[in-house]
Amino acid sequence: MLQIPLWKRLLIVAACVLGLAYAMPNLFYVRVEGHNDAMKTIDVSGSTPVLEAAKGAWPAWLPSGLVNLGLDLRGGAHLLAEVQVADVYADRLDGMWPDVRDALRDVRETAGTIRRQTGAADELRVRISRPEGMADALAAVRKLARPVVSLTGVGQNDIEVTGDGADLIVRLSEAERQATDDRTIAQSLEIIRRRVDEVGTREPTIQRQGTDRILIQVPGIGSASELKALIGTTARLTFHPVVGRTTDATQNPGPRNLLLPSMDEDGTYYIVEKTPVVSGEDLNDAQPGFNQNSQPVVNFRFNPTGARKFGDYTVENVGSPFGIVLDDEVVSAPVIREAIRGGSGQISGNFTVEEATNLAILLRAGALPAKLTFLEERTIGPELGADSIAAGKIACLVAGIAVLVFMVASYGLFGVIADIALLINVGLIFGILSAIGATLTLPGIAGIVLTIGMAVDANVLIFERIREELRTAKGPARAIDLGYERALSAIVDANITTLITAVILFAMGSGPVRGFAVTLGVGIVTSVFTAIFVTRLLIVWWMERRRPKTIVV
Repeated sequence: MLQIPLWKRLLIVAACVLGLAYAMPNLFYVRVEGHNDAMKTIDVSGSTPVLEAAKGAWPAWLPSGLVNLGLDLRGGAHLLAEVQVADVYADRLDGMWPDVRDALRDVRETAGTIRRQTGAADELRVRISRPEGMADALAAVRKLARPVVSLTGVGQNDIEVTGDGADLIVRLSEAERQATDDRTIAQSLEIIRRRVDEVGTREPTIQRQGTDRILIQVPGIGSASELKALIGTTARLTFHPVVGRTTDATQNPGPRNLLLPSMDEDGTYYIVEKTPVVSGEDLNDAQPGFNQNSQPVVNFRFNPTGARKFGDYTVENVGSPFGIVLDDEVVSAPVIREAIRGGSGQISGNFTVEEATNLAILLRAGALPAKLTFLEERTIGPELGADSIAAGKIACLVAGIAVLVFMVASYGLFGVIADIALLINVGLIFGILSAIGATLTLPGIAGIVLTIGMAVDANVLIFERIREELRTAKGPARAIDLGYERALSAIVDANITTLITAVILFAMGSGPVRGFAVTLGVGIVTSVFTAIFVTRLLIVWWMERRRPKTIVV
């Protein structure tokens, strides 16, 4: 008959209490203007709205997670960036030069001496002194070709080697360019995401648009310029042998050398070898700190490969200067006093604490593989989000009151029980959103409003079944038991189809569509739980207390 085991009752009550406990911080926390501790490294405007606990209002030992607000509700920054993939082609070909040089040395008897020529950015041009040996030179360099690592480039090589008079030309094949573009965009997406995550920003939207563009939306950040300062810096750290130092900005550095300005000394330039000894890719960690003079610095540590290369170089070049280069600026050029085998070092300069912290974040996240050009930038203020939240509250209240009144008018006391379950349902939705760290967007509010209207559907089915059972002269307990039992299949079928729709929307959609899908999916699960379990438990408690001979539904 109408019985619920004690263990099941305890589980239902525990689930409700836990869900409401996660939801309550959203009522006890207030939105204020100021700095967010997690954002201090990039938010210096003081205009970012953050959340602080109302003093003494919420115990620290209880759950304190909040529903994250999306860009349309909280405000934030919107950027559309274009990745300069052509720069990657040039770096890739430049990296092939040592292998090409070694391959041509093996055919020196027929090809003669070689000299690298200045050519287009997307080609590696080498001149041989004996053009009659071009065939041997082409054959030697073509042996360097590797299969393209891409589904679209199966069976094709990564380079094309051709001859033009006395010049041998190496270019990336079209298939390799496409594969390189895909890898570059994927790597840029991951590095941008890591940089944003490092500073504690939650639920950013970072996704590819078209062939070479990336959309970045970060809620809660003060302005688009702050976001650009974080993700627009390439943060390419390299370590180069220093050839010389000069104050002449027009001096010719010589072949395979670079003339780079000093970061701290105005008017000072360093001539360094173009090929670095080690790069930021070999970094294992970077942390802000202070040196013996209490000046902010960045302490770094190489991985085993980088530590070995760094150590071998310092052993062979004791007494020589060594340039630490960050984004084509020489941070410092210390003299190697002794071999450095530990694989760690320190970057010092005229840094503030904030600059040292930001540099450490960028180095940990990794260097962008290519430069970003920002095509579009917008700062969305929180005022628009506040209006949307206010409108959403009004919509929820209107929908909720209408449903509450309808259920009481239609089903009397049972309608009151359904209304209590509806309020618990809304609390559970916010509790789950807070627990999983989901982001609430304007379409998400629409999903909650829709859930409020749909939540009582299951109760309507149950109550109508109870009415039908009461017409067959069954007792109250038996009628209620059969009503829940016979309405269950219809409730499950109806909600499973809607849940499948929500899952598809989440999987296939993006941005606002996913926000709607999250609240809709969570709302369906909580609605079924409250309709089948919570209302039944409330009715059982009422029946056990009142023991009515007849009931009216």
